[in-house]
Amino acid sequence: MDVSDLDALFDDHPTELARALLGCELTVTTAEGSVRARLTEVEAYGDQGEDPGAHSYNGKTARNASLFGPPRHLYLYLSYGIHHCANLVGNGNRAGGVLLRAGEVIAGRSLAITRRGGQDTGSKLLSGPGRFAQGMGLTLSMDGQGLQIGEAGDPSVDTVRLVAPREPVDALLISKGPRVGVSGKGGSVRFPWRYWLEGNPSVSRYRPGRGVRRQ
Repeated sequence: MDVSDLDALFDDHPTELARALLGCELTVTTAEGSVRARLTEVEAYGDQGEDPGAHSYNGKTARNASLFGPPRHLYLYLSYGIHHCANLVGNGNRAGGVLLRAGEVIAGRSLAITRRGGQDTGSKLLSGPGRFAQGMGLTLSMDGQGLQIGEAGDPSVDTVRLVAPREPVDALLISKGPRVGVSGKGGSVRFPWRYWLEGNPSVSRYRPGRGVRRQ
């Protein structure tokens, strides 16, 4: 997959983008340095009125405004007042995106460990959206920031860069199922919009949301 193919996927439905993001590499560069990670687990979220699990379901608010476009930007929010969660905005000019749930560090591990409290938890260092955002240095100040796609572009600090996988991802390694911790219908098998690399140890543990039977 080349740069143009990856870029074009941001105009497709988030489920198409989510699958393609597996194996991609994300680099976050701040004044502290850079951390680069390979994406191993993501969740797609749909448009306004389409997906009851999506923040955009009931319309635009001050908190979710970044989801409503344009695509190729970041949507950051605070979960339970504690954890930052990072999303890549897609779905053309509608209100969809992909939550970054887990990854494996390729470069900048010492910085990621420092951000995670100084404890190296091995393959689980960036396992779960809160840990992922914290270790990568993704914060609320980046909400609405543009995403750079491909190796070319501004190399300065405060950039978030996405590049295609170095090698094609075997489709047989991609699994999908209900999303983690999403309550009600949005967390059911009707929305199997969580995608992960089967057998990768960085993938987070599944837990059903409120009112959802374990699948």
